[in-house]
Amino acid sequence: MSPGGLAGEGAGEPAGASGAAAGTDGDSGTDGADRPGFRAGLSGLTTRGRSFLAAGVAAAGCAYVLGQSDLLRVGLLLAVLPLVCVSVLHRTRHRVTGSRRLTPARVPTGTEARVHLRMDNVSRMPTGLLMLQDHVPYVLGPRPRFVLDRMEAGGRREVSYRVRSDLRGRYPLGPLQLRLTDPFGMCELTRSFGAFDTLTVIPRTEPLPPVRLTGDASGYGEGRRRSLALAGDDDVIPRNYRYGDDLRRVHWRSTARYGELMVRREEQPQRARCTVLLDTRAIAYQGAGPDSAFEWAVSGTASALVHILERGFSVRLMTDTGSTVPEDSGDGFAGAQDSADTAGLMLDELAVVDHSEEEGLRAAHTALRGGSEGLLVAFFGDLDEEQAALAARMCRRAGSAVAFVLDSGAWTSGGGSPGPVESRLRVLREAGWTALAVPPGASFPALWQLADQQRGEPSGGAGGGFGGWS
Repeated sequence: MSPGGLAGEGAGEPAGASGAAAGTDGDSGTDGADRPGFRAGLSGLTTRGRSFLAAGVAAAGCAYVLGQSDLLRVGLLLAVLPLVCVSVLHRTRHRVTGSRRLTPARVPTGTEARVHLRMDNVSRMPTGLLMLQDHVPYVLGPRPRFVLDRMEAGGRREVSYRVRSDLRGRYPLGPLQLRLTDPFGMCELTRSFGAFDTLTVIPRTEPLPPVRLTGDASGYGEGRRRSLALAGDDDVIPRNYRYGDDLRRVHWRSTARYGELMVRREEQPQRARCTVLLDTRAIAYQGAGPDSAFEWAVSGTASALVHILERGFSVRLMTDTGSTVPEDSGDGFAGAQDSADTAGLMLDELAVVDHSEEEGLRAAHTALRGGSEGLLVAFFGDLDEEQAALAARMCRRAGSAVAFVLDSGAWTSGGGSPGPVESRLRVLREAGWTALAVPPGASFPALWQLADQQRGEPSGGAGGGFGGWS
């Protein structure tokens, strides 16, 4: 093995943690880290080391000119000491492993996450002073730096720092950098570990007041209907008894008729469905930042998704481009039996959702036109007359529909004339939507409750606003 310096390599770690190893023996460089030679070690001389080297060379030159042998010895000592430190640090066989753990790895905006760093000395020699630095994006805070005392053979050091972001997104953490110095502070070697982690900052969600969700497809939950495979004793569709069937489901009349044990078929429930539509068109929103209209719409979408999943619905997230989450399911809906995983998948998608280049809602209208009845919750940006008419037709196949319309101009100016927004709301309501305008800084739970209260308003469509929330 050729000597190297703090070459990084991957190391196995538990879920939620990443690990890497570094060693001055250069045992492995699978992550592509450079193997520093002696010349690279010279570039690691500190200010003290360079000063000693320069003073030594100057003293040796003066001693040669003046013929002072004692001064020559002093000059040689000053010049050789940094070079010896470089050589010793370069050839010392240190091996240090590092790991990073996020707690948690997914946080809402404005919430802190803690990053735990652990360093282990897996060599037989103690290390010198270690300086640790982790690379984080500037939106998460200042770059953390730590100084670790001398670490004995087999020793361990743990440090942690906090990160926080008001902007949603996925942020890489790493690489972790380690600087090793000699006891005299003459030289330091800096190398990077190869492991990265990702912190996902999701939109902030708010708990919503319970309302009765109806107008959906047959299924579980409040206001549910079940499609039964039997309609009474005279219309029973029995089947043969199977091991493990509940004996309370034995149909004795069919058993006597066929001469073998028969049981009633199970009820065939269909889970209630809900589509949450998010308008992401760039032309539909003005302004940017955590308090913009678009960020309110994203946060409201996240709150609605989590709330409806908790109510037992099968849910899908759709954008104005017509794309849905999850994409790998047959009909685009994700069931509530794995609601935690489904919510995590959709929140991860909302963490990175950005403006689309679509000019209209045609793609979303086409995707909804082929769907089945269910609950439809939509978050719209600015709507002109054409897009308002197109959005109005989206609820034709929905059991009930509610729309939250944001006037981004009012959000950027702090107010505005309600005339244009009210005219768009009127078009939606006449088509069967329960439509509400979203003023700047509005509370989504309050609007959610208000939508329930307005369910009885007259509408031109069969949906009847929320279609009977009570």
